[in-house]
Amino acid sequence: MPILTRFIFIFLAAFCLTPWASPPLALFMGIAAAFTIKNPYPNQSRSISKKLLQFSVVGLGFGMNLHSSLEAGKEGMVFTIISVVGTMCLGILLGKLLKVEFNTAYLVSSGTAICGGSAIAAIAPVTGAKSHQISVAMGTVFILNAIALFIFPPIGHFFGLTQEQFGLWAAIAIHDTSSVVGAAANYGEKALEIATLVKLTRALWIIPLVLISSLFFKAESKKKYVPWFILFFVLAMIANTFIPMLAESGFSSFMSQLARRGLTLTLFLIGAGLSRAMLKEVGFHPMFLGVALWAFIGTGSLFFILKF
Repeated sequence: MPILTRFIFIFLAAFCLTPWASPPLALFMGIAAAFTIKNPYPNQSRSISKKLLQFSVVGLGFGMNLHSSLEAGKEGMVFTIISVVGTMCLGILLGKLLKVEFNTAYLVSSGTAICGGSAIAAIAPVTGAKSHQISVAMGTVFILNAIALFIFPPIGHFFGLTQEQFGLWAAIAIHDTSSVVGAAANYGEKALEIATLVKLTRALWIIPLVLISSLFFKAESKKKYVPWFILFFVLAMIANTFIPMLAESGFSSFMSQLARRGLTLTLFLIGAGLSRAMLKEVGFHPMFLGVALWAFIGTGSLFFILKF
């Protein structure tokens, strides 16, 4: 492994921790690195990005007030129920029409409906999915997730979405928590607050979906994924609301800013995980399924937000 390659990669990662790096720029740099110098630390990047994302989400809780966040995110609860159920049903139906392997279609639908790669990783063992089915589903969701981070803020500005509207739309229509938070942070403070709360509420649907799927597929999973970091996010938000000393001492502000830097680095590492092999493995039909579901949930939720 050339020393220069490692140096450039580490330099770009370090740059993501500075105030000059935005979430979209970090993701772009990661993708650019993946297709030019290639990621010299692929396994470490996957492991670190997962843990760093969870830490960053918890840290963002220190920048939120429980009362205002719950009030702002109340509308998103209804959207979440409708969109999750609708996306799962449509995904299974379209998968059958497109002749996509059932497990692959189910995983893509789960990732689109709930929270991207985390949902796929949680559902896969229960369904008994094979490694190539998991890879295809992950690749499909990842590619669309990366695109979303770049195009959602401009679309939001084009339609004149308020901070509240954009935060709700991003939480519903973007797959992974990382890109939801990244796009919302790029749009504004209030958008970030609402998007984070609604998205994490949405992520809790992993639990009932895993239980329902285990009954449907009748497959025993040795390891079930429980998003414990969401609990710590809520605890951080409660602490920030009811312990004034945290804000007065500057601790809350420090943790919130640290979380933002961590999120930016996370997006760089996620972008660096993209490869030509991943693009090739996905194939046309699973990608078409992913795009169709994304268009359904994205345009449907945007129309409802604009009209109501």
